[in-house]
Amino acid sequence: MDIRYSANQKDFKRYTTEETRAEFLIEKVFADDEIVATYSHVDRMVVFGCKPVNEAVPLDKGIDCMKNFGTNYVLERRELGIFNLGGEGSVEVDGETYNLAFKDCLYVTKGHKSVVFTSKDKANPAKFYMISAPAHKVCKTTFLSIADAQKKPVGDNSTANKRVINQFIHPDVLETCQLSMGLTELDPGNVWNTMPAHTHERRSEIYYYFNIAENQAVFHMMGEGEETRHILVQNDQAVISPSWSIHAGCGTANYTFIWAMCGENLTFDDMDHIAISDLR
Repeated sequence: MDIRYSANQKDFKRYTTEETRAEFLIEKVFADDEIVATYSHVDRMVVFGCKPVNEAVPLDKGIDCMKNFGTNYVLERRELGIFNLGGEGSVEVDGETYNLAFKDCLYVTKGHKSVVFTSKDKANPAKFYMISAPAHKVCKTTFLSIADAQKKPVGDNSTANKRVINQFIHPDVLETCQLSMGLTELDPGNVWNTMPAHTHERRSEIYYYFNIAENQAVFHMMGEGEETRHILVQNDQAVISPSWSIHAGCGTANYTFIWAMCGENLTFDDMDHIAISDLR
């Protein structure tokens, strides 16, 4: 498990490009028949990636739960949000099987001991992207297809940010402890997301970028509003965004991303906006 410790905004101002990428960018999310895990000390979120090809893969494969979480199993005191971003696959949760197609989602509440991932066709394997957050109460494990998501069209072609926010693991859709997740799709010809920029003083966020075409990229904007930085992001990569950092992106072509938040407040609009004229 890759461990990322918290960084403060004062030290961040002196970071080189290499240091910025090492601190906040998750370059590798998937590996065949493995669990790839990155533990962020920012709100103790964990990014998991699983690409089962030749075998069924349990969530705890290669993970020392007692060492990393101080628990007997991964979800003893955690909840989990799962998106399938590949071919058809299934997730077996304590003996109950959920089938996930492309862009389908599964919320798994705390207390489940066994979570196992399988692909329907190894020639077109599933790709399970996951975020886990600490949880103090049991909710309901729930499957949500892309059709079940609450859809919010926003933006405009004139500002190159026309997009649809698909809210899955969201207070208006289902109850969770503190995890919130959704999927945002930019229309063709649109490249900007989340402008005007904002920060979340009461929670952190992780962006995972996919559907980035070959030879294209996204410039992920971060840092304090008055002193911004960027990370160049390729397909299937994620960026950790602390509460003091903006999180926005501009691509060389349209793209899709999954946002995940946890912290003290689940209210989606709990954010501190920064006017474009005030950005530096």
